[in-house]
Amino acid sequence: MHDLPSAWTEFSGLSLIEAVAIFLVFVGILLLGSMWLPGRKVVAAPDLEGVTRTYTLNGLALFVIVVLLAVLGEILDVISLSVLYTHFAELFIVANVFAFALSAGLYWRAPGGRSESPGFWRGVFFGRQLNPTWLGVDLKLFSYRPSLIALALFNVSFAVVQYDTYGELTLQMILYQSFTFLYVVNYFQFEGGMIYTWDIVSERFGWMLAWGDYVLVPFFYCLPGWWLVHQTDSLPAIAAAALCLLFAVGFCVFRGANQQKHRFKQNANTSIWGRPAESLDGRLLVSGFWGMGRHLNYSGEICVYFAFALTTGFASWIPYILPVWLTALLWHRSTRDDRRCRIKYGDLWDRYRQRVPYALIPRVY
Repeated sequence: MHDLPSAWTEFSGLSLIEAVAIFLVFVGILLLGSMWLPGRKVVAAPDLEGVTRTYTLNGLALFVIVVLLAVLGEILDVISLSVLYTHFAELFIVANVFAFALSAGLYWRAPGGRSESPGFWRGVFFGRQLNPTWLGVDLKLFSYRPSLIALALFNVSFAVVQYDTYGELTLQMILYQSFTFLYVVNYFQFEGGMIYTWDIVSERFGWMLAWGDYVLVPFFYCLPGWWLVHQTDSLPAIAAAALCLLFAVGFCVFRGANQQKHRFKQNANTSIWGRPAESLDGRLLVSGFWGMGRHLNYSGEICVYFAFALTTGFASWIPYILPVWLTALLWHRSTRDDRRCRIKYGDLWDRYRQRVPYALIPRVY
């Protein structure tokens, strides 16, 4: 197990000021890009308050532009992406302060009235507004952009530091970079599906989502990559093949299940796996992955996260913080989803559970 990198041991006030500047410029550029870049207009489903919103889907263009500019700047020696690695601790502190400030600001600027979660602390934690906006930008959907683009840039910085230090990239670093890049690109490729998810339609925007977007995803999802920087042991070919298989299966199930659900919501007469979609009363999909398990999208996502972590081997428990914690989170979310669906669909949900008795692992659980 190697020592903590300089990102945590060489902390200074000056570097903290630099981190504030980096963070604010980064978020500011993404906000301006979200406002000005063209993109496909999509009308979302009505939210819990019955409001229908139109979103501009320019996240993929924004992601490509920012990453290309960052990589080009690194190649031309205009900037050094290693600064994200050396300032990791300071950026972590700044992101936490920003998330707390944002959630407090959202609470105080919310229109008067009873919060869905009564009480000050619950109101701050869960939020009071469904879709707060600023300068015409939906802050809840927008926050996914700095979240995932920062994750991608952190990962690139880890590769830069490893290459600058050792003159090459290890196989496990290449695998990790490939897995996470596909994960982020695919999100933006299908950004339109996000506007129909529970988080966007029904979840209020408070500290829980803000901290998740600005701290949890960019700083914790990248822990395996952070750990790989100075891990130079060779990875056996059979282990690399197994990791690729785990990621491929998890990714296909994760994205495939979500896409099937999205297509069914858009058109109940869609085809899944070459056959007309089958459903219960036209409301609950029982074809494809949704005929095999009630929450296989979560199962696939868990496999993806374990593929990230397993690139590091078993020298430390730190890279496994992410998949273990997310396994617990997604299991809890699956039980919460079952309760909510039982309330929403009533007896129809009981019929669905009889038709699809397994939640996360077909024929097991």
